[in-house]
Amino acid sequence: MKPVAFNYERPTTLADAAMLLGQANGFSKALAGGQSLGPMLNLRLAQPDLLVDITSIAELTEVSETQDRLEIGACITHANIEDGRIPDHFAGLMQRVAGRIAYRAVRNRGTIGGSIAHADPAAEMPGIAVTCDAEIAVTGSKGSRVIRADDFFVGALTTALEHDEIITEVRLPAWPSKRRWGFREFARRRGDFAMAAAALFYDQDASGKATNAHVGIIGLGDRPCRLPEVEAVLNGRAVDEATMERAAEVTSATVKAQEDIHASAAYRRSLAGTMVERALRSAAQ
Repeated sequence: MKPVAFNYERPTTLADAAMLLGQANGFSKALAGGQSLGPMLNLRLAQPDLLVDITSIAELTEVSETQDRLEIGACITHANIEDGRIPDHFAGLMQRVAGRIAYRAVRNRGTIGGSIAHADPAAEMPGIAVTCDAEIAVTGSKGSRVIRADDFFVGALTTALEHDEIITEVRLPAWPSKRRWGFREFARRRGDFAMAAAALFYDQDASGKATNAHVGIIGLGDRPCRLPEVEAVLNGRAVDEATMERAAEVTSATVKAQEDIHASAAYRRSLAGTMVERALRSAAQ
């Protein structure tokens, strides 16, 4: 199957892109890497009247850093991140995550903004955005605004973006140099979407106990989410064998999971606990 007929525009400014999207009254799509949108067009799950190619907008490929945060342009590819072509504020976390996305051919074209805008519940970048307290900067015909990642993802393939808005950059808070992190995911085959994944980090106080723990889970529900009950297990404790095992138990007991053709909800909950424990072991090493 091939896409239905559509018009195509390739603006060079954000203002023109927002205007074109607005004029289509919701029957338009922004195109960046096209690694998610392309298959949806071919399957006719998406049938826009207008495709607005945003890859010629220079500011969407810019990366800037301040003392407080890193701002990644929406059209930065996963391969750029994997290859270390952006500043590493995160002790290797972003490179590790980017290298786990699909296959190299996909990573060469797929973008961080496209992944977040697509909002697949099992995709890695939305999960990292939520876990790391990212902010999503967007621009539309009515101006610009910034949306917290927690508020950006509304449901499966559904976000807070208005029909004429474009993600311009992903803003990630800078990390202290000694922060510990872990990321683990399980898929049936390398390159498949994860059946469950865990991303986490924590700091340590003078006695070596965890503080400011952030634990995110990916692939279980209709959007990525934090696990406050598990974070409470970690905060104020040394991340030792007993704490890791307890964190895994609390994860499996409290996380909400959906059932599909690949796994039951019970299996996914159990798998999520295992991913959290493995991510903690990685962080603690």
